[in-house]
Amino acid sequence: MITAYDFPSAHVADHAGMDMILVGDSLAMVSLGMSDTSEILLEEMLVACRAVGRAVTGAFVVGDLPMGSYEVSPAQAVESSVKVIKQGRVQAVKLEGGRVMAGTIRRIVDAGIPVLAHVGLTPQKQHSLGGFRVQGKSTASALALLEDALAVQEAGAFGVVLEAVPAEVAELVTQRLRIPTIGIGAGSGCSGQVIVQTDMLGNFPPGRYLPKFVKRYGDVWSESLRAITQYGDEVKAGQYPAREHTYPMKQEEFEDFKRTVEEVEKTPLVE
Repeated sequence: MITAYDFPSAHVADHAGMDMILVGDSLAMVSLGMSDTSEILLEEMLVACRAVGRAVTGAFVVGDLPMGSYEVSPAQAVESSVKVIKQGRVQAVKLEGGRVMAGTIRRIVDAGIPVLAHVGLTPQKQHSLGGFRVQGKSTASALALLEDALAVQEAGAFGVVLEAVPAEVAELVTQRLRIPTIGIGAGSGCSGQVIVQTDMLGNFPPGRYLPKFVKRYGDVWSESLRAITQYGDEVKAGQYPAREHTYPMKQEEFEDFKRTVEEVEKTPLVE
């Protein structure tokens, strides 16, 4: 599983053979420049979901429910989920929260909409967690994580994301569940993995903070910087566009056009 936020990123993810694509609310930070994921609106998520949906032909697409679109009531959550499915062109929704969201998950599932749950570090609630902190590091915290995972399973979630959890804990939780787990910063013992495409491709310059669990598989920043710098230099030097980048015109047609322009310029204006 990998994130995508627009047509190009979804297009390449789908062609790369990703089984699942997540239109994550992380786009708030990595694409829209917001300070955290809690700022993004449902309407903004729908724009991204539609763009991704247009590009994908093979992968299973999941759209995030942003903060504020599902916590008020199960009815609100169902209404938001229906919008994401009908208007967003995705096949499932994802929401954060364990036991406290079990009833909401059940209502969405009962409405015929697949739900991917998300427990452990839940970025939308990072302020109440004291920041982006690893979860499940103590016995009590690990047990609470397991209870959350079991609760969303019983509520009908088809899978659950485990974020920022010790690898051993995530593996044990995975073994205790009937549904698959998708890890992000939770080790290789999960059923699958998800990563933010922008982070793993290296879209930002060196020095930008990346979570410990991110592996950079590319360096898009350097290649983009090189290409755009070269473009600017060639334009200023008159090297681009070259002849091969222009559209041809028959010489006799151009000569006729030129004569016509010259004749028009010689014609005196009538007052």
